[in-house]
Amino acid sequence: MRKKIIAGNWKMNVKPSETAALVKAIAEATKDYTNVDIVCCTPAIDVPAAVEACKGTQVKAGAENAHWEAQGAYTGEISTGMLVDAGAEYVIIGHSERRQYFGETDETVNKRARAVIAAGLTAIVCVGETLEEREAGKLNEVIERQMNVGLKDVTAADCAKLVIAYEPVWAIGTGKTATPDQAQEVHALIRATLAKLVGAETAETVRIQYGGSMKPGNAAELLAKKDIDGGLIGGAALKAADFAGIIAAAAQA
Repeated sequence: MRKKIIAGNWKMNVKPSETAALVKAIAEATKDYTNVDIVCCTPAIDVPAAVEACKGTQVKAGAENAHWEAQGAYTGEISTGMLVDAGAEYVIIGHSERRQYFGETDETVNKRARAVIAAGLTAIVCVGETLEEREAGKLNEVIERQMNVGLKDVTAADCAKLVIAYEPVWAIGTGKTATPDQAQEVHALIRATLAKLVGAETAETVRIQYGGSMKPGNAAELLAKKDIDGGLIGGAALKAADFAGIIAAAAQA
């Protein structure tokens, strides 16, 4: 059995001064759910406060991006070494918003993911299709390309530090959600594609999250599916009660 993992992606929300209160509220509301991995991925400036607030709780702190170089002239970026030093444990890589707004490509996703894993952090690597790609019948092509390029040279051993998040781009922040059957279909495709890269046995151990507007009201139905091992949560992660509701569903799945 793969342990469920619910990770919050705070995006560009929550000030450093507000971080501890939100983390502590989440920790208190979810303290009984020891069978779920709970992660808060925050803006870089919030990471130290999140790490401190997570101490003594079951909640782990993560970041929303990391550069592939150890150091250098990369203004505005953050290195894996900085995140390790700050105490982060997870890093989101290749989120659709990074691809859409900041020029992220499958190739840079690959470089970032490998750097994160090499640093001992867990990479949450995002894949997913736009509405146009889905309607054009390119779903399989897009997912397979993102997986094959984004996870190039990621080994079976590396998969211990790998989580994949499926985010149908058309369902992020729109209120639309893939049906459980639609989501399961793509999660199964992701696992099958991963099996070709690292072997079927290893692919069965990798957790795949659903990242398209999962909420307390639909989490149980999504998480009941065979290949859906958790959620990468946006808006609902900013409200402790909503986030806890999703985690409760994961604990019972």
